[in-house]
Amino acid sequence: MKRRFNPYTLPPWLKQIREVGIQIIIPLTIFQGIRTIFFPTSFDVLLLAILILLAIAFRYDWL
Repeated sequence: MKRRFNPYTLPPWLKQIREVGIQIIIPLTIFQGIRTIFFPTSFDVLLLAILILLAIAFRYDWL
């Protein structure tokens, strides 16, 4: 049986880390997207993909 994720049962320090992550992920993703346009290395593209997935996960409360 799968256990449902409930953000209200997290410890306070983990809630704070999550809130900081939500606030910083979008500007960091935009900066990485601009950087990838000008200097497209494989690492930059991989990092941009990871940041986009994290932004989507935070947006839809998957994390």
